[in-house]
Amino acid sequence: MAKVKTVFFCSSCGGESIRWQGKCPHCGEWNTLIEERLVKESAGYTKPSRPIMQATPLAVLEGAAQDRKQTGLSELDNVLGGGLAAGSSLLLAGEPGIGKSTLLLQLAHGLAQTGLTLYVSGEESLQQIQARAQRLQTVNECILLLAENEISRALAEAYRLSPSLLIIDSVQALYDNELAGTGGSVSQVRAVTAACLDAARQMGSSVVLVGHVNKEGQIAGPRLLEHMVDTVLYFEGDRHQSLRLLRAVKNRFGATNEVGVFEMTSRGLLPLDQPSAFFLSGREIIRPGSAATCVMQGNRPMLLEVQALVAPSSFGNARRLAAGYDTQRLLMILAVLERRLGLSLGNRDVYVNIAGGLRAEDTAIDLAIAAAVVSSLKEQPLEEGLLIFGEMGLLGELRAVGQIARRLREGAAFGFGMALMPRQTSLRSYKDIGANKNNPRILEAADLEQALLILGLN
Repeated sequence: MAKVKTVFFCSSCGGESIRWQGKCPHCGEWNTLIEERLVKESAGYTKPSRPIMQATPLAVLEGAAQDRKQTGLSELDNVLGGGLAAGSSLLLAGEPGIGKSTLLLQLAHGLAQTGLTLYVSGEESLQQIQARAQRLQTVNECILLLAENEISRALAEAYRLSPSLLIIDSVQALYDNELAGTGGSVSQVRAVTAACLDAARQMGSSVVLVGHVNKEGQIAGPRLLEHMVDTVLYFEGDRHQSLRLLRAVKNRFGATNEVGVFEMTSRGLLPLDQPSAFFLSGREIIRPGSAATCVMQGNRPMLLEVQALVAPSSFGNARRLAAGYDTQRLLMILAVLERRLGLSLGNRDVYVNIAGGLRAEDTAIDLAIAAAVVSSLKEQPLEEGLLIFGEMGLLGELRAVGQIARRLREGAAFGFGMALMPRQTSLRSYKDIGANKNNPRILEAADLEQALLILGLN
């Protein structure tokens, strides 16, 4: 006989508790436990529904290349590691109105030559999707639409069609009628995701799940969702701007931290094959507080403009704000400038901005930020055609960064004739890099004081 059990799930981490508590014992978040009722079958032996598989020795397995499908969007293929892997599961998250449905329709249109695509919509009507497809010019007979909120009905149609791509929009909008609670609850989201992944494995299809994000910018629901799927993508950007960024934070078929750059237009999302040109587009005149640098986003070098503004503080405490950069690391750089170089920044506001909307996490940007801050403080612009990159330590020393050759080639492609970077005599390929006539002229500095001396900011 079935038994009804009441448990409490954490909406943040998905942890299970037998009683309500103000603080989740698993992740430490407050007021996140939600009561749900589960129906469990009586205990007893259950015969396996499928034949029992036997283990295979690793040494006798034959290697096979992963079958990948080109999506028609070069930036999306780059983030996925070369295309959509057959039979993979993908979780796409983003704020409302950022363009997730637009990206999915273009993805389905790009894969139309490889087979059927079933687009299950739990939020929009078929007429709304059709109007968007007509605007994007992605109407195709191989794209089939289904407006359904019950997961069992949606998967029944999927089993009948056996599509090569299954899109669920969104995982929070569908529900399992065998479970208590409304769609979007922890148990419902977990059950819907598990059902979709199991169906995709049986059909040999790829599945794309759309997830909502909470106010902190994280995927809503239990963190278990990110562990269940093969790839997790975040679609970011300002809805009032045209730039869109697609970031991979998990990818079992490729590298993580890859970033795809798109431009939102009336015709949909257009891939930007040269994002460095986009981020440097407004840098015609070199002003004080501006520095050019090169960061690595996965395996791709990107040229960015670092902007700094140092102004007298109008209040008691000086303000330090950073857009696109870690504020705590900015505080560290300012402390090094004050302690090692004797600069007076305690009574001045410091603002740092990464132009273009990209968030830079590469520590090679440290030296460029320090140079931009000093340039703004002394009202002295940096030399034109100069690329700056290098990691900075607490003692003021400059540390080596990786993939120098790619950074230099990217800078040379956009007309940078000089590159200031840390002294890296320990690298084997250093002489070969410096001997390449196509690369910018290399300027070396061992510490921050020597770097500012080369820049003329001492």
